[in-house]
Amino acid sequence: MAPVKRKLYDRLLLFSVYLQISGALSFSELFFVGEPQGVTVVRGDAVVLDCQAQGAAPITVRWLRNGLQLAESERIHRLPNGSLYVAETESRKGDKSDEGSYQCLAQNKHGAVLSQKARLTIASISSFTSQPSSIVVTEGSVGRLACSINSNPPPIITWEFNRVTLPLSTERLTVLPGGVLQIHAVRAEDAGNYRCIATNIANRRRSVEATLTVTPALLPPPPQRPLIVAGPQNTSVALHHSAVLECLATGSPRPLISWSRADGRSIDVHHSRVLGNGNLVLSAARPQHAGVYVCRASTPGTRTHSLAHANVTVLAPPSLVEAPQSLTRPRAGTARFVCAAAGAPAPLVTWLKNGERVRPNGRVKMYNSKLVINQLTAEDDGVYQCQAESALGCVLAAARLVVVVSEDRPSAPRGLRAEAVSSTAVLLAWDRPLYNAAKVIAYSVHYMKAEGMNNEEYQVVIGNDTTRYIIDDLEPARNYTFYIVAYMPMGASCMSDPVVGKTLEDVPLRAPELSLTSRSPTDIAVSWAPLPAKLSRGRVTALRLAFRSGAEPTPTTLELPGGRGQHLLTDLHPDTTYLLRITAATGAGWGEPSAWTSHRTPKASSGKVPLAPLLTVDPLNCTTLSLSWSLAPGHAVRVLGYRVYYHEESRPEGPALLLRPSDSRHTIGGLDPRKKYHVKILAFNALGDGYHADRTVSTPGCVSVRDRLVPPPPPPHHLHAQTNSSSRMFLHWARPAFTSRTLNYTVRCHAHGLKNASLVLYLHTSEEKLVVRDLEPNTRYEFAIRLHLDQLSSPWSPVVYQSTFPEAPTQPPSQVKVSLVQDSTALVSWRLPARDQLGVTHYTILYASRKAWAAGQWQVLQRDGGSSMALLERLQPGQVYLVKVSASNQMGDGPFSPPVELALGPDTGSHHAHGPPHNPVSSEGFLALNQTPLTAVLVGVCVALLCIMSAIIIACRGQSRKLLAADKYTERTGGGLGGGLGGGLVGAGVRRSEAQGEDEEIVMPMMSGDHFIDAKGGTDLMINSLGPVKPLPEEKRKKKWGFFRRDQKNVEEIQVPTSGAGRPLSYHQGATALCYEVELSPRRGPGPQGPCLDTEGSSGSEGSQDTGDSGRYSHDGTEMAVLCSGLRSRPASLSTEESGGSEVSREELEEQELEEPELEEQEEEKLRHSGLKIMVTAEISCHQYQQTQNGSQPALSLCV
Repeated sequence: MAPVKRKLYDRLLLFSVYLQISGALSFSELFFVGEPQGVTVVRGDAVVLDCQAQGAAPITVRWLRNGLQLAESERIHRLPNGSLYVAETESRKGDKSDEGSYQCLAQNKHGAVLSQKARLTIASISSFTSQPSSIVVTEGSVGRLACSINSNPPPIITWEFNRVTLPLSTERLTVLPGGVLQIHAVRAEDAGNYRCIATNIANRRRSVEATLTVTPALLPPPPQRPLIVAGPQNTSVALHHSAVLECLATGSPRPLISWSRADGRSIDVHHSRVLGNGNLVLSAARPQHAGVYVCRASTPGTRTHSLAHANVTVLAPPSLVEAPQSLTRPRAGTARFVCAAAGAPAPLVTWLKNGERVRPNGRVKMYNSKLVINQLTAEDDGVYQCQAESALGCVLAAARLVVVVSEDRPSAPRGLRAEAVSSTAVLLAWDRPLYNAAKVIAYSVHYMKAEGMNNEEYQVVIGNDTTRYIIDDLEPARNYTFYIVAYMPMGASCMSDPVVGKTLEDVPLRAPELSLTSRSPTDIAVSWAPLPAKLSRGRVTALRLAFRSGAEPTPTTLELPGGRGQHLLTDLHPDTTYLLRITAATGAGWGEPSAWTSHRTPKASSGKVPLAPLLTVDPLNCTTLSLSWSLAPGHAVRVLGYRVYYHEESRPEGPALLLRPSDSRHTIGGLDPRKKYHVKILAFNALGDGYHADRTVSTPGCVSVRDRLVPPPPPPHHLHAQTNSSSRMFLHWARPAFTSRTLNYTVRCHAHGLKNASLVLYLHTSEEKLVVRDLEPNTRYEFAIRLHLDQLSSPWSPVVYQSTFPEAPTQPPSQVKVSLVQDSTALVSWRLPARDQLGVTHYTILYASRKAWAAGQWQVLQRDGGSSMALLERLQPGQVYLVKVSASNQMGDGPFSPPVELALGPDTGSHHAHGPPHNPVSSEGFLALNQTPLTAVLVGVCVALLCIMSAIIIACRGQSRKLLAADKYTERTGGGLGGGLGGGLVGAGVRRSEAQGEDEEIVMPMMSGDHFIDAKGGTDLMINSLGPVKPLPEEKRKKKWGFFRRDQKNVEEIQVPTSGAGRPLSYHQGATALCYEVELSPRRGPGPQGPCLDTEGSSGSEGSQDTGDSGRYSHDGTEMAVLCSGLRSRPASLSTEESGGSEVSREELEEQELEEPELEEQEEEKLRHSGLKIMVTAEISCHQYQQTQNGSQPALSLCV
């Protein structure tokens, strides 16, 4: 038995492959060689629409017009090759017109295919929809005249000036295809009458004449910022067609016009050109040309400009991205066809079977342009076409479905019966198939709702051991369709005859929702909507209305028939709160009552307040309510606005939403699903709030996959966001192709990174485009969209990000201040605007005298965005100047600040600014910079710098004097005073230079006994016995500039009379010296101590400045008093070194140190006898000199 089954299986497999190949070949022989094309003709002309099909003969061709079969006649008939011939076209109204969409249907034994749609249009031209208007233009400005007309095909528009045709384009004239005439640099001879002429193949139309009046211009023309007279408009252009973006601007001087894209991409120069003086033409438009274009009119040489934006949408006809493929499937199998189409706008995809539209049902579904057919039968065999259609055209693709039917299949189950068991269950029973019942291995039970379209079909598989089954997941009081299919290993049977069964009724699931309105202070109009079948769960037979006031414990109950929808309660108390509720009943009993709803009757004195609006509240989806209202009939009271209140049941009432008097619709979003909400609206006027209307409504549940056992609808795709301005965004998206029914969309919008969910904006529309308004400038936003269909909500689409344009400054610079800093120069300062949305790129300063201001002659200054002040130069005395400042960014110019006055006195020294006395003025009452404090600050800074420089130079000069004095002393002393110590200094100086490498000089002026000088350093005057010693003129000139010399190494000598001893006078010019003469006995040995003089005077000693006495010497923090004397003897060591002898020995140095105290005592004693006592105080520094020739020789210390 097994080999027989195996052979049978192989034969069936080969047979199915043969059927698949033969079916595909047969279908490939039926196709169109020529299809009809759209055409525009003049009325009365003949036209031929082509249609030629090839395939398996015989082929029949039929023609359809607007989807209906076309009746042939002598005037309209089919040619032998299948084409349609129209002898004389007519354009009558109604069905007698030949205009419309034509398609031909070719059919053979395998099926039928439908051609693409061809539009037959009869040329026409209507009257002008807008006529040109007369205008008055200033000479040198621009003029614009426009007209518009509807015609098919589009007309060619020309213009006439005084009945003479104007050229389409000259240096000053430009005619746009849309019917606009632009005149640049208008002259006096341009004045006259203009009219436009519209011409197409049908007729010619002339507009009325418009007069252009030219007025003379002011000379010279006052400066005027650029103003865009006519900017570009949002436009849609078909693929490979041309689009014109107009941009006409005026200003003084003549502005320059440039174009750019808002997304920063460059404009395609190969497919664009400039028409006239700034109009942009996009030729052969392509998808990449879509976007927002920005027209910029700017003043030459400045950053002053104006902007205008427009969105260009490139429309593309439908095209198939993926075409369906032919299929071969067994009986009871599943066939899936895929068809993907593209285009702008997104095309609508429909499916055809043998030229007729496929209607979805329980077995046939359409999702995302896919066609799915379950439980295939022989009737499903045929040709299926995918049709993608939009306003720009139609495209089709065909595929064949071959259903393989086995000869050894069982017959269909018989005698199907359905019996209601409860409100949710039905018992099914049937008989086994008449043929091959023993081969049945399972039964498939199918059921779906009997009412409505596109109902979902459910399937349950059970074993072959029973012919009874209970379906228990049904809805109460609903009709269902049932059928059974038997299965065997080789295939399935035909489906049984369908049967309809109805479930039993149940009590209402919910009570009706009440709407309450007061028409007078003593009544309440109660109304309610009928319960939907899903909630009533049967026919409502009775209603029970209960009401009571807040003070009454027992309600009053009224029994009403189930068909009623309203009731009026009268004889109530004014200004009283009443509670109301309602209960519904079916044949199964009473349901649950509704929650108490409160309503307050109006006050008795409220006679002139607005009546209650007629309110309608509908759930738009599971989270949104749509409100619409209108004023009551006969309402004659003026309304200033509306207040809307809403809250969830059992929660307190929220704040009111204030709406404008012109509003009649509002959407409340962000609600919770399956919740009951109370909505109240009232109108108000100057006397107070009017009567309010109350509605109670429930939001539906957001049906999920578990609820309906079907996937949710897909979200809209191809969501695009394009920026139109700083506060508007244009959204558009593609319509899903799984249904042709009306869809509702919810758009979610919020700023990027927003954390406060209450600020999310939800917008609702039924179209595939939306303009989002009132956005913040220069802000990045997120957009997402979802659709709603039959209480099904799709997921949110992928998020799209887009930023709004920045806006020009809305406020002028703050704290503008003006002050005069010189006789003819003023300083103007400012701060950033209070709200700086975008960085300021530059500032514009306008200033003019009152006379120039009256003539409109402002002087213009511009400063970059980082500046906060500017100088106004060459101001004229005796004038009052007005100054104002504006800020600009890349989006445009902001407003100017209020003018600030600055008054200049007739004389250069007298000036003031209007404001508080003696204070500069500012635009906001703040003090500006004053001239006197500013000058004082500058002078003070200069004096401080000079003092610092003088101190540095004096310190350097003092140090130089110390070093130079030592050298001079050495050179000028011979055998007496100089010979004793001078030689030592010279030798030590030489060794110090070699050891340390320093270039230092000490100034020690020496004078003879008959010369005297101020020892305190207060003057450079020198006096001797003959009188003051004056320097030579040449020396005086050198002294004048020597003050600025940092290091002066060349010490100059001035010849003065010699002393009685015959010693010359040697001193350093500009220094202070003390000269005395003391006769001392010669020293036997060399001494290390030399004369210690106050070489710096009082200027170099802090102590001498304070006390005026001699002061003290200090060295390394140790104080010692030194009696200075002029020694005439030289140390032996130094004398020997000068004379070329050998250096002093160590023993001799030790002897000198031992003799030193004795010598000092002798010198003091001699000074006392001579009556001369000198105490000199100075800061001393001890220099260590170490011989480098012999490392064993000790160093010689000298304190100065």
